[in-house]
Amino acid sequence: MNFSFWETDSWFSDIDYCIIGSGITGLNCALKLKEAEPDSKVIILEKGILPEGASTNNAGFACFGSISEILDDLNTHSKEEVLQLVEKRKNGLDLLRNNLGDNIIDFKNLGGYELFTEEDKDLYHECLEKIPEINALLKPVFSEDVFEVSTNKFGFKKIQKDLIYNKFEGQIDTGKMMTALVKRAMVEGIRILNGVEVESFSEAEDEILIKTTKFNLQSKKLMIATNGFASRLGIDEVKPARAQVLITKPIKNIPFLGTFHLDKGYYYFRNIGDRVLFGGGRNMDFETEETDESGLTEIIQNKLKELLKTCVLPETDFEIQQSWSGIMGVGDQKKPIIKEVSNNVYCGVRLGGMGIAIGAIVGKELADLALKS
Repeated sequence: MNFSFWETDSWFSDIDYCIIGSGITGLNCALKLKEAEPDSKVIILEKGILPEGASTNNAGFACFGSISEILDDLNTHSKEEVLQLVEKRKNGLDLLRNNLGDNIIDFKNLGGYELFTEEDKDLYHECLEKIPEINALLKPVFSEDVFEVSTNKFGFKKIQKDLIYNKFEGQIDTGKMMTALVKRAMVEGIRILNGVEVESFSEAEDEILIKTTKFNLQSKKLMIATNGFASRLGIDEVKPARAQVLITKPIKNIPFLGTFHLDKGYYYFRNIGDRVLFGGGRNMDFETEETDESGLTEIIQNKLKELLKTCVLPETDFEIQQSWSGIMGVGDQKKPIIKEVSNNVYCGVRLGGMGIAIGAIVGKELADLALKS
């Protein structure tokens, strides 16, 4: 591309920090950098028209893990590691809410519930039995019990008798959240270029050479905040994980409000006003869903519709308005990767499906790492 002198001088010269990815992590990283160094030039490169990962393609859960998900994590993590994960998620949500304000992101503390299908009898009884143990584990973070038994007051069918309730869980509007983050970034003079995919980068003395699909540029430091797409840039500890979602058309007298989990967090649903959002199901076909390509599959979409009809809205007529997918970044461990990749190149990735909870704090910590180096 041929740029004018003005464009080159204003946009592409003397870049202090270049961030790949304009999602929750990238924007929070940029804002922290500008807060610490107001005169620095910060530019964000985003390969999509909108963020293509999960930041605007998620379910809008302000959560830190259902009880079955926490129990599952204890199979691969120590108690100390699980406690640290939950604490980071809580602190990340607090940071996001404090930075933007509950009204701006439409945060509603409606509580969260976990329900169990008829086939999940063993998991159901395990979770009921483990409530005191998990509450004791999480007491240092919340100072009171997190999980308790709740009756099925919502008319769900073909599930186990009781639900497990978490009063600390909430929901947000991720469209409003991302709009607010972008607006704040623009006010702070952070430049965001959409439709620009980074192909590679290399070190050259005191700067990083960055090759994109549209142009090349140089920056003193480079931050990778692409999460689900991190493997494209050589961060092999992160695997992409596609999450499929659908939403109904408006429903009269919707029978529930709040956020809901099924099957160790692999399924989830909530109300969005008078609509119902339902997502998940990648555990039905892990191999196919380990992709960073957007798309929908018949097997998962049919399963979401089936659960919606038989369990969640068994006595309510509804129509599907639209479906979509988002790309998460997962790995063998749930702890996010925040590290120096090479000299003056850093990454904040592997959010493990908890981008809303930890995206803001990972962005902050990514910026802190670059500022200290």
